[in-house]
Amino acid sequence: MANSAQAKKRVRQAEKARARNASQRSAMRTSVKKVLKAIEAKDLDAARSNYQYAVSLLDRAASKGLIHKNKAARLKSRVNAKIKAIAA
Repeated sequence: MANSAQAKKRVRQAEKARARNASQRSAMRTSVKKVLKAIEAKDLDAARSNYQYAVSLLDRAASKGLIHKNKAARLKSRVNAKIKAIAA
């Protein structure tokens, strides 16, 4: 358990950051799932609009270090390939 004032403050800061990271990670995952659900329903317009939002969240998460930039790129690539497949 933290004893010094500095250590207690770091515990408070870490908890705030953990909550913020969890929220942003959850929002990012949900946005990707919405795109995949639209693809599964073969709803091209919804898939494309949800994809734009998902890309924004993925890029933001990667820039803040929440996920690795290559993971963001991989997810965007895979989802975009699925959108192109239903468009064809």
